[in-house]
Amino acid sequence: MKNVTIWQRLSTAFWLLVVLLMAGVAYTILTRTLIAHHGNESVLAVAVGSDRKGMASLAMYAAAIPLAFVNPALSGGLYVLVAILWLVPDRRIERTVAKRSRTP
Repeated sequence: MKNVTIWQRLSTAFWLLVVLLMAGVAYTILTRTLIAHHGNESVLAVAVGSDRKGMASLAMYAAAIPLAFVNPALSGGLYVLVAILWLVPDRRIERTVAKRSRTP
């Protein structure tokens, strides 16, 4: 295994913290703000529900930051796992809108 310098670990941790974790926090704030504006019974609120996917992403990003100092490869693996998680289409909004449009 090659020698990883502290600067490489700091670079990985910084990238995860600033770009990825803050993007996840911004998504969460946006979602909660839209739900607060439209109400807890809105189509968006029902579709998003507890937002397990968003919370899981934040948790993995938060875990990847200290992990970058221990093992940058595992930290990067968590990043890839979150990317795969979001590549899988989330049909909750589509399903909820279709259900609401069918009910009179």
